[in-house]
Amino acid sequence: MALNNFVKSIRNIMRKDAGINGDAQRIEQIAWMLFLKVYDEKENDWEFNEDDYTSFIPENCRWRNWAKDNGDGEALTAGELLKFVNDTLFPTLKSLEVTPTTPMRSAIVRTTFEDANQYMKDGVLLRQVINVIDQLNLGDYEESHAFGEIYESILKEMQSAGSAGEFYTPRALTDFMAEIINPKIGEKMADFACGTGGFITSWLKALDKKVQTAEDKEEYAKSIYGIEKKQFPYMLCVTNMLLHDIDSPRVMHDNSLTKDVLNYTDEDKFDVVLMNPPYGGSENNDIKQHFPSDLSSSETANLFMVLIMYRLAENGRAAVILPDGFLFNTDDTKLLAIKKKMLREFNLHTIIRLPGSIFAPYTPIATNILFFNNEKAEGAEEGFCTKETWFYRMDMPEGYKHFSKTKPMRAEHCQPIIDWWNDRKEIVDADNNDEKSRCFTAQQLLDMDCNLDQCKFPKDEEEILPPAELLADYYKKRAALDHEIDKTLKEIQRILGIEIKIGES
Repeated sequence: MALNNFVKSIRNIMRKDAGINGDAQRIEQIAWMLFLKVYDEKENDWEFNEDDYTSFIPENCRWRNWAKDNGDGEALTAGELLKFVNDTLFPTLKSLEVTPTTPMRSAIVRTTFEDANQYMKDGVLLRQVINVIDQLNLGDYEESHAFGEIYESILKEMQSAGSAGEFYTPRALTDFMAEIINPKIGEKMADFACGTGGFITSWLKALDKKVQTAEDKEEYAKSIYGIEKKQFPYMLCVTNMLLHDIDSPRVMHDNSLTKDVLNYTDEDKFDVVLMNPPYGGSENNDIKQHFPSDLSSSETANLFMVLIMYRLAENGRAAVILPDGFLFNTDDTKLLAIKKKMLREFNLHTIIRLPGSIFAPYTPIATNILFFNNEKAEGAEEGFCTKETWFYRMDMPEGYKHFSKTKPMRAEHCQPIIDWWNDRKEIVDADNNDEKSRCFTAQQLLDMDCNLDQCKFPKDEEEILPPAELLADYYKKRAALDHEIDKTLKEIQRILGIEIKIGES
């Protein structure tokens, strides 16, 4: 099929269905069907390679036995299809028995459908969507690879902000972070709030370049670990892993913050952590009690930083995206304790300041990448594992005022960071009091109450207009706003079929 028309075709069909209310439901509807289609393709491989393979999914609920349309007029459709999906398929998959001995590749079926939803109400339209999805030939290498790009576009469509600062991280940024971390065969990486699996796929992409033997390939498949609290992104992540040939993805549907961090052992730790934790959320006491009292912040992102520190293996490496508030807030005693712990017990060697539009238009919050290792830096002063912390500001590329949907961040935009990373120098314009890159010792940062808000972006100067121009500008904007309001009210009147005359009560 023409893959570039895949998403468009499904969107056009679903718009006609009364049960689909907005993009979020449309994408969720696509997600569970894609999972079953991809899983069915993987089962073809498992059946071919294993003499005794038995599907975990009951025969009548396997994609090949209810979704395929052979053109003989026997395929389920209309009310019969809706009844099967609502009364048989979903109840069956939600209630599959999973035990501690159930293989991961089987258990993911149950966890994927635990909280999944079926929204469509028109069985004929549902049949049309299923047929579009079934036309995908994921057994063909080229088409499967091309669909990976289409799947990426589906993931981008769910960028709308969640209630706790959850955003799609640009692939250019996750790829950059994975490349800088420099994966090694045999290492285990983790993302404790993995969303749709962006950091995991970037890790796999960077690690794949180093796979040379069958043993390497086996280590590659075992190298990832993810946890995602929300059902919908979890479903997308698992499907994403299957598309990347991870047959038994170690991705859990769980909340990383609900376990006592002091109980983690060396077996619970990872060589690498790559993540963009949720931020802006506020955790209750039930969550905070799992953390030492001096570190039990209410801010979600701060708790994830504590979690990372307790689950990063000795000599492990981490790259974590955090909001500006983590850097400059010096009044929060819990946050101050967290930053002191980082400087004293970890090697916080680099902070990259990112432009505020990285996640535009979904949030204007400025973010940063913190790179740190669980090791004592050579030459670090007594009482510190950090010797020095380098700051570097990533300015907007030439010709860009800000990133947007039409002008997104691209891989080449990270090249100046890479060039600086490999040849570190302070970049300071003393005349304009502008610092683009600077190095501070751990003691200097501690003396500043751990204020990590260094190498800041220059603030745009506010234009002050003469009073006459200011008033003219105000009236112009107010007139434009009044015009838009009048248009909206007239459209509402037209839809309601009513006429309101000025002066009526």
